[in-house]
Amino acid sequence: MTENLTKEAFIDKVFNFEESKDWSFKGDKPAIIDFYADWCGPCKMVAPILEELSEEFGDKMNIYKVDTDAEQELASVFGIQSIPSMLFIPVDDKPQMAVGALPKDSIKQAMKEVLKVE
Repeated sequence: MTENLTKEAFIDKVFNFEESKDWSFKGDKPAIIDFYADWCGPCKMVAPILEELSEEFGDKMNIYKVDTDAEQELASVFGIQSIPSMLFIPVDDKPQMAVGALPKDSIKQAMKEVLKVE
């Protein structure tokens, strides 16, 4: 099950951007963060794919969602200009951003290459 993040939950589970500019991931397993908005058509196409992946790989990784309308500060911290945007976060490396409505096979490819999740 994907989990919606507020700013407070993001700081608690992912990264405290208020205390540090240097990336330091707080999670204990890789994560994907989907930056979306309810009115965004391509975001609506990606949402069920992420739900499927969450069910399939939920024990190996976390999938979070950030509503860019409700959490404008988070969107701005990550320079989100267009949605959907997905942040792929490996446990011990720098995160990588992908922009646009990626098909399931592209997301799985990024999970394998960036997150080392198969």
